[in-house]
Amino acid sequence: MSEISNLPAYEARKLIGQKQISSTEIVKSCLEQYEKYNPDVNAIVAIDKKDVLKQAKNCDEEVLKGQPLGLLHGLPVGIKDLQMVKNLRSTYGSLLYKDHIPNNDDDIIKNLREEGAIIFCKTNTPEFGAGANTKNKVYGATGNPFQFNLTSAGSSGGSAAALSLNMISLATGTDYGGSLRTPASFCGVTGFRPSPGMVPSTEGIKLNPFSVAGPMGRDVRDAYLLLQAIVNIDNSDIFSSLNSFSLPSELIPSDLSSIKMAFSSDLGCAPVDNDIKKVFLKKIEIIKSYFHYANNDHPDFLNIHDCFEVIRGFNYVTSHLEKVKKDKDLLGPNVIDNVERGLKFSMEDITWGHQEQTKIYNNFRKFFENYDVLICPAASVSPFPHENLYVEQINKEKLPTYMRWLALSYAPTMAIPCAWALPCGLDHKELPFGIQLVAPAGNDAKLSEIALAIQHAMSNYEETKRAIPDIV
Repeated sequence: MSEISNLPAYEARKLIGQKQISSTEIVKSCLEQYEKYNPDVNAIVAIDKKDVLKQAKNCDEEVLKGQPLGLLHGLPVGIKDLQMVKNLRSTYGSLLYKDHIPNNDDDIIKNLREEGAIIFCKTNTPEFGAGANTKNKVYGATGNPFQFNLTSAGSSGGSAAALSLNMISLATGTDYGGSLRTPASFCGVTGFRPSPGMVPSTEGIKLNPFSVAGPMGRDVRDAYLLLQAIVNIDNSDIFSSLNSFSLPSELIPSDLSSIKMAFSSDLGCAPVDNDIKKVFLKKIEIIKSYFHYANNDHPDFLNIHDCFEVIRGFNYVTSHLEKVKKDKDLLGPNVIDNVERGLKFSMEDITWGHQEQTKIYNNFRKFFENYDVLICPAASVSPFPHENLYVEQINKEKLPTYMRWLALSYAPTMAIPCAWALPCGLDHKELPFGIQLVAPAGNDAKLSEIALAIQHAMSNYEETKRAIPDIV
């Protein structure tokens, strides 16, 4: 039965509606994968099997009765453990919440239920999503599906690993400095960072456009299906209330010959392993052959690292200062480090940071007057042992902060983008490699059409088609 869990979510949803497979069959198939692989990979950290089977039975009964079916009817969805699910242990990956069982669903979970999704499990995350290695004091580390002793990255590493091993059909993720994009790359799956406000924020700082929730899947069409289900207007989120988002019901791949593409191995600012650069440039030769207009070019990300440090520090102080004051002994090093760094910045520093971020944003928008999409690597290094909390050096040069290896992701974040991470074969170590497609906020539909076309193109070549773990 395990082959049913391999089905793309969009295809499984069609088959459910056509009564060719049942939700119960999909759930049992995913449970088989969970029992087989989760003891080694530790991607799923909370699950109520009886409730999951009950949800599936209810979905099947609705199909048999001929009732209207939602976009995600009968599909098992993994929920990142930063989003609260009623009656299911939800910890934020922190000892502060190790026994927390919510009485209510977050709004994103309510939307999923309304569209018929089966809330299958909680997936692992570093504490409060701080860090790009999914490990915490509550559940431990999540391994990489291709090699269990390596990291799945973070902070959506549990979602990415569970998807890669077919334990779930879809998953939620979140992204600030690459928390959704980097795990997708490390685990050989797909993830989308939408424009701010498309998926209403649960963040405490409602004027923060940098942290967003987004969909993850094994295929662009899967993640897009989930995106359609979670897009919503919420007046409590200023970025949501000021925008009206329109997504086509069916995703049609772009004609890449009409698309203007820029590509860069390092965005002119990011430390990237030399071998990763070589891998990227080799793969981009295949991809750019589908474009009539493709240049090696990138926006001006001047002062990006200091700008990111200041703004991230400000946001962490706002969100987590009280926790550090009251419960520092229970917290992991990443949350503490971010808050303590933030406290060192003066009001003058914070003002400078926001001024620089505005310049970066304007440079980014101006760059895209000449391009439709920017393609770069989704991660600067190969997956590394999860016992190492972060990447300390690249090309034998020591990195100044634990976040610096994520510059390929956080540089675009500061420019307010939408961005896809797509699996693109294997790297020089025979480990998953991903590319990142970036465009300015508001271009979600167009970028998704480009992503689907590139996915189709890459599937024609062994060097660029999605890699699947040998054990699956």
